[in-house]
Amino acid sequence: MLSAVTDAGYTVPTPIQAGAIPFALERRDICGIAQTGTGKTASFVLPMLSLLEKGRARARMPRTLILEPTRELAAQVAENFEKYGKNHRLNVALLIGGVSFEDQDRKLERGADVLICTPGRLLDHFERGKLLMSGVEILVIDEADRMLDMGFIPDIERIAKMIPFTRQTLFFSATMPPEIQKLADRFLQNPERIEVAKPASAAANITQRFVASHGKDYEKRAVLRDLVRAQEELKNAIIFCNRKKDVADLFRSLERHGFSVGALHGDMDQRSRTTMLQSFRDGNLQLLVASDVAARGLDIPDVSHVFNFDVPIHAEDYVHRIGRTGRAGRSGAAFTIVTRHDQKHADAIEKLIGEKVEWQNGDLSALPPPEPGRDDDRSRRKTGGRERDKDRGRGRGRGSHKSAIAVEDNVVETVVAPPAPARVESVKQERKAEQKPHNNARNSRPYPANDDNRDRRRYRDHDDGPTPVGFGDEIPAFMLITANAKI
Repeated sequence: MLSAVTDAGYTVPTPIQAGAIPFALERRDICGIAQTGTGKTASFVLPMLSLLEKGRARARMPRTLILEPTRELAAQVAENFEKYGKNHRLNVALLIGGVSFEDQDRKLERGADVLICTPGRLLDHFERGKLLMSGVEILVIDEADRMLDMGFIPDIERIAKMIPFTRQTLFFSATMPPEIQKLADRFLQNPERIEVAKPASAAANITQRFVASHGKDYEKRAVLRDLVRAQEELKNAIIFCNRKKDVADLFRSLERHGFSVGALHGDMDQRSRTTMLQSFRDGNLQLLVASDVAARGLDIPDVSHVFNFDVPIHAEDYVHRIGRTGRAGRSGAAFTIVTRHDQKHADAIEKLIGEKVEWQNGDLSALPPPEPGRDDDRSRRKTGGRERDKDRGRGRGRGSHKSAIAVEDNVVETVVAPPAPARVESVKQERKAEQKPHNNARNSRPYPANDDNRDRRRYRDHDDGPTPVGFGDEIPAFMLITANAKI
């Protein structure tokens, strides 16, 4: 294991690694809190490799279990096991959605020393009878606050009941609010709390700035483009949006303006997500527009900038987002576009991280007035000019018409005159005379002259005519045939 760590280029452990690894080797429960990008993954991967050197896993009975909130983070942890455990002969099984059940079943049949999965796919395999959890020795819940705060609480409780009570449990996260800590205590037994930094604090090597903008999406996109172009040292960047729809819209906008950009969100299939993320890692894409699926734990070491197109609603997500840059001691920059509607979320971020974030080129009070008529032009373009035609016809009555054109001093003025009452009355009489006569059966009903289905539905509740006896006037033709008396 030490040889693999040396080959990976690591010589000195980070504070969270130095604090957590000794207690993990002693089989103690751990609650580790540290800033994102400080090596929390290695804090549980390395001691697990050492503890798993003795013994082998049986078929369908994993020895250790690691739960992750997202597929990408689970795949990243599996890569860490391959890197640090290249000299071990351990079977690592990755159970995530978007992948064939058959391939995962074959790995479980061989026996898994390490099982890395998302809660949903783990429960799917368990319900299909493909897993026995009675042999799990170590349970790791990575990004613990997110796992317990995203609706995974019932799944985590159900999984914890499947595992022996004598297990070792490791919690790691960048944030641990008090209410989440109470939930975590239910899964830990006399834990060793390792807190190497203030909870929910941002790394000092990340330059943070707020950027004021008006609330319209096209204005925010213009501000973002100016920000990206103004960064002289920008190598690559992740741009975060709150909604998947905004990810797609912003991706198309940046692509139209000539940027090298990709998109990543939860509605994409797993193969597309993996390919997109790998292209960004390899440097084939300069910008990656993503939802919060990329905010947690993804280790892309050399991200130079992070842009928050939307201010995160939960202040804890801000810490995770900007933690994608400035990793492993590098410097980074994070810019957050703030509108007047986002002010309360920006205040919550400053309260959480315990420091004031500087504004780029003035705060919201220094914003210039919005461009007049810009939004109206966009709405007309969207409706193909229908709004413009509607405005032209506004103010004209149905019976009005142009009666005169006055020309004076080379200026043409259209004069609109109201319709004459006599003309309106004559038009009504002409229309009434042109109506086609109807038969007596139809005219006896309270239907209007235009007797179509729409008018029938409109007047179906106003039938005050006499109730017909039997079939009334509409006797079927076959009933009028005289019967032959001779058989």
